[in-house]
Amino acid sequence: MIARKVSLRLKPHTAQEFRRVVEDQVIPLLRKQKGFQDEIMLIAPDGLDAIGISLWEEQEDAEAYHRRTFPGVQKVLAKMIEGTLQVKSYEVSNSTFHIIAAHAAF
Repeated sequence: MIARKVSLRLKPHTAQEFRRVVEDQVIPLLRKQKGFQDEIMLIAPDGLDAIGISLWEEQEDAEAYHRRTFPGVQKVLAKMIEGTLQVKSYEVSNSTFHIIAAHAAF
C-alpha cells in the first residue's frame, strides 16, 4: 500500500470552503481512480496549513492519478491555496486501515 501526502498552505478564511470543495469535488474524483483506498484530510486549528493523505493499492495507481487527474484538482483548489503544493509518496509499513475496511464491509 502507498500513502501519498500533499502539504499545502491555505489562504486566510478559506478553510470552510476548502473542506466543502474537497468533500464535494475532490473525493468523488478520487473514488473513481483505480487503486484508490482512502483520503484523510487534516487542517491545522488556525485553518492555514493542511495535509491530505491518500492511500493507494499500488504506486502505479498513485502515479497515474498524479499525472491524469491531480492537475485538475490543483486548478479547483488554486483559489484557496497560497504557494505550491508539496507532494511526497511513502510505502505504508504499518496500518490498521485494512482492519477498519474489513469491518465496514460487514
